[in-house]
Amino acid sequence: MSENVVRRLVAMFEAISAAVETEKDHLSELDGAIGDADHGTTMSLGFLAVKAQLAKMDVDRAQPSDVMATAAGVFLNAVGASTGPLYATAFHRAAQAIAGTIELNLATAAAMIDAIGAGIRERGKGQRGDKTMLDAWLPAADAAAAALEDNKATTEFWSDVVAGAEAGANATRSMVAAKGRAARVRERSLGHVDPGAASAVVIIRAMASVLR
Repeated sequence: MSENVVRRLVAMFEAISAAVETEKDHLSELDGAIGDADHGTTMSLGFLAVKAQLAKMDVDRAQPSDVMATAAGVFLNAVGASTGPLYATAFHRAAQAIAGTIELNLATAAAMIDAIGAGIRERGKGQRGDKTMLDAWLPAADAAAAALEDNKATTEFWSDVVAGAEAGANATRSMVAAKGRAARVRERSLGHVDPGAASAVVIIRAMASVLR
């Protein structure tokens, strides 16, 4: 039933908010090395607002796509700078990807992850290797597609997705930032994990904790 999918998606955003809150200071510390030291605070504000709005949703009447569309609008309104539009577009694309779904299976999860990465890439005009959140989201999407193709069980699927995101984020240490605020410091960004990629890992782990 779609209302069960709605409940799980609302629970997913609650888990994301809690995880971001736990990692907020660490994410801002990472951002302090190559940015404005506010990434953790920004992500916290966005997902707290999403959580609060979704708590008011009539889960018996809402559709799964309504959850993602609501998250998109609320995140954009709560968060300024570049992160707001990036995740707003990502969640809008995810809403489109899961429209009409009545089961939150692995195929739906893979489509949702792929859509989030595609939305961020579309809005930010970025690519893998730019030292951004895409360096976590795109490997996660690739891992999800491969796990689905290999007919892996749910636990293995999510383990692969999380591992893909973590490896992608860790790889940003050896990259020079080409996008975002970190691009202003160019070579000085070497040796640092991109905070956007790090927060993407936090989000993906939280997704896995609920959806696996």
